[in-house]
Parts: sequence; C-alpha cells; structure tokens
Amino acid sequence: MPRLDEVFKKSGVPTHTFVEPTEYNRVSVALRTPGRGIIVEGPSGIGKTSCIKRALDDVGLSDSSLFLSARKQADAELIAELPAMKDIGVVVVDDFHRLPDAEKAKLTDFVKLLADEEESASKVILIGINRAGQTLVEYAPDLLHRVETIRFGRTNVERIKNLIELGEQALHCRISIAEEIAEEAEGSFAMAQVLCHEACIQAQLLETSKASQALNISVSLPCIRESVIADLHTRFFPISRDFATGNKLRREGRAPYLNLLRWLSQSPEGSLDTKEAIAANPTLKGSVTQVIEKGHLMTLIQGSDQLMSLFHYEPDTRLLTIEDPKLLYFIRHLIWSKFASQVGYFSIDFESRYDFALSFAGENRDLAEAVSDALLAREMSVFYDKHEQHRILANDVEEYLAPIYRSESRFVLTLLSRDYPKKIWTKFESENFKHRFGENAVVPIWFTDNPPGMFDESRKVGGITFDPAQDLAEQADAISVALSKMMEEVRAQDEVKAAG
Repeated sequence: MPRLDEVFKKSGVPTHTFVEPTEYNRVSVALRTPGRGIIVEGPSGIGKTSCIKRALDDVGLSDSSLFLSARKQADAELIAELPAMKDIGVVVVDDFHRLPDAEKAKLTDFVKLLADEEESASKVILIGINRAGQTLVEYAPDLLHRVETIRFGRTNVERIKNLIELGEQALHCRISIAEEIAEEAEGSFAMAQVLCHEACIQAQLLETSKASQALNISVSLPCIRESVIADLHTRFFPISRDFATGNKLRREGRAPYLNLLRWLSQSPEGSLDTKEAIAANPTLKGSVTQVIEKGHLMTLIQGSDQLMSLFHYEPDTRLLTIEDPKLLYFIRHLIWSKFASQVGYFSIDFESRYDFALSFAGENRDLAEAVSDALLAREMSVFYDKHEQHRILANDVEEYLAPIYRSESRFVLTLLSRDYPKKIWTKFESENFKHRFGENAVVPIWFTDNPPGMFDESRKVGGITFDPAQDLAEQADAISVALSKMMEEVRAQDEVKAAG
C-alpha cells in the first residue's frame, strides 16, 4: 500500500506519478540511434533526468547505463577520463554546465568522435540547464548536426493534471483543487509534487485510503501556499538574504544583487539573461553591470557552497540561473519591498537614473576616475563620461548630457579646480545644474590650490576639500566614504517619506 512520500515525492525520481513529457518520443528515438549523442537542456524541476531514466528503461538500456553528476567530485574525476575510454555503454552526465570549460571541450570532442564512428557500444547523454546546447555548439560548431539537442520547457497544465490524477489513483483520493494546484505549479512537475504532498498532509492522508470511495481532500490553495512557503522559508530565506546583500551589505547602494534576484523571480523559467535585464532597467544599469563585469557576482556564488548548489552563472552567455524549483517558487512569493527592508536595504525603487554625475576639467580626470570607481564599488550609480563613451557616440552630445546634469542625477559632484572655469564643457554642464544649488543637489569638491575668491558662491553649501599635494587614492576613498554616509541618510529619509 503506497505511502504519501512514495506517491507525491518532494524530491527524487517519481514512481507512481511519472508523466511522459512532450519530448519523450524524441529522447527514445535518439537513444536507439547508434553513436548519436544527446544534449538535454531546460530549467530545473521539469523532469529531464526522470525522462531519461524512464526512456532508458523502456528501450532496454538501463542495465548498461551509468549516471554521473558534475556536482560530485568523484564523478567529475571519472567524467574527465571518459574521452580515453572504450565501450563505455550509456553514460549520462548530469549538470554538464557545471564542468570547467576545458572538460566541456574534451567531452564535446569525444561526443563528436562517437557520432562520426557511429559507435554502438558507447553513447553520451549530457543534461544541463538552459542553453547548454548553445554553449556546446560554441565549443565545436560542427557538433550541431552530430547530436540530438532536446530542449525541455515548462510543461503544460494538462500534463501536471495527469500527474495529480496518477497520485490520486495511487492514494485513492480526490483533491478538490487539483486544477488550481496545476496552475500554481507554473509548469514545474517538482512543485506540483510539493503542493500535492502538502494538500494530503493537511487532510491527514499519509497513505492510500482504505475507504470504499475515494477520499475527498478539500483544502484551500492559500492555506497550502502559506504552509509550503513557511516550510521553504527556513531553508531559503537565509540563502536569499545572503545572495541579495552580496559580499557586503551596502545600504547606500542600489542593491544590485537583490535586484538580480528579483528579476530572476520574474523570469518564466528561473533563467535570467542579465544583458536583457540590464537594458530593461536603465536606473540600475551602473550598479548591476559593475558587480557582473568586475566578477563580483561570480565570486559571491563560488564563495558559498549553498549558493553554488542553487545558482549558476555562465560568463559566456551572461545567464544567471536558479537550479532548484522550490527556491524559485519561494522568491516568486516574496514581497520585495518588505524583503529589502528585512535584509537591510532602505529601498529598491529609485527615481533618478544616477546617484551622482561627475563634472570636472580634463586635467582632473585621475581624481574623477578614482572617485567614480570608489562609488561604483559601493554599489551606487555614477555618471562618468569615460564609462558612457559608447552611448554618447553618434548622439548629439549636448542633448545627451544636458538631462543628466539637469535632472537625471540625484546629486552633481563638481571637482572645482583652477582649471574648472576654463573649459567649454564644464561651463555647459554648470549651466544645466546651477539651479540645483537651491535644491541641495550639488556637492562641490574644492581644490586647496585655487586662487583666493574662486568659487566663493559654492561655499554657501556644504562640500569637501581636496589637496592635490596629498595622496590621491586615500582622499578619493575618504570622499566616497563621506558621500556614502550622505546617501545612506538620503535613502533613509526617502523611506520615511514613502511610509508617511
């Protein structure tokens, strides 16, 4: 008599509730083709591995099959030796995307060789997250027609309803909200299992009902959702917090890691094209681009075993992926303004495109760049012309720059050296931001070697002094610290205003 944990399984390969995905027949045909390598790609939790295992059994190849995972060190060592082996039978390499690039390339060449020789005693199946096939083709473009690339997508509601019906038959019950659960699972077989498991728990059905008629399970979806999220919270809230705060919580910054997590929650399959996401969110472009291009995102993930087990970032394709459907479900139900506050941020909504826009004479570019880099490292958004050259090209420069200094930056940071009033562009910039002195939106940095009386008007507002005779790097860092403290207070005031 089947038990609940054997029917609606919260992890592992399903037994009583296996439903053939739409890709099943393609998998079966590819398995029967001698030497034909197979690449299976798609999001986590949709039954890729379960499908391969069932298909191998159905075509009579399960006894000669070996499953290896790139997550396991011992398996990874064996995977590295595969290209030197003969008559290996059927080898399934799961989590292929986690292999080092050199190992991916070697395995690719091996798959190509098997296909050319139509080797009947050896077959390699690679399973990975989205676009694994695209990555393979990049390593060896001529592999494209030698392997069968099978793309698994989120399954449809009808197939999830089939899964639920199989579970109902095994447990001799009827779940009244089966259709709602099928919708709630959002194309994930794995989440359907979890939700049905919770429904049975709430109905106290722990094994197959012995009643003459099927036991009716009448529970509400909100109750199931609340219990599932509460159960997931214990594991996934600390992990989500650690990801969202990055290598260090920067309350004054624009929360780039938190926003990456938020964008992931909005992606259809838990796979985020960061290039597209950044383009769609220009106010966060600077801070998010910084953590990606400087390698901070990769460092964050690789620096934690827990984060590595749940997230994957592919630098070549710029894809950030969640590898556990339960984590994806959890973050999809976060209230992001509340979560931001819980992990330590003031806000995740920013009215201005930039936190700071730098205005300076070319002779002072060394200080401008040092301050810009220091502020970017603190996860703030900075307009520094050198970083925007590729966007300014082919634009009317005045039309491009004027709005930035006039209104698109929260503060204008002016480097007031003896050269500042001599330049055409600083005059243009100051014309566009001079009205903002009255808005407390201009922060002057006074050079100590200025002639007496220069920029006296700017002394009416608070500013920072810079001494060209002293260490530039130390002063740039001190400036960034002062500006960070100011911005932290500004963010806190914004939060109070928003709450009021």
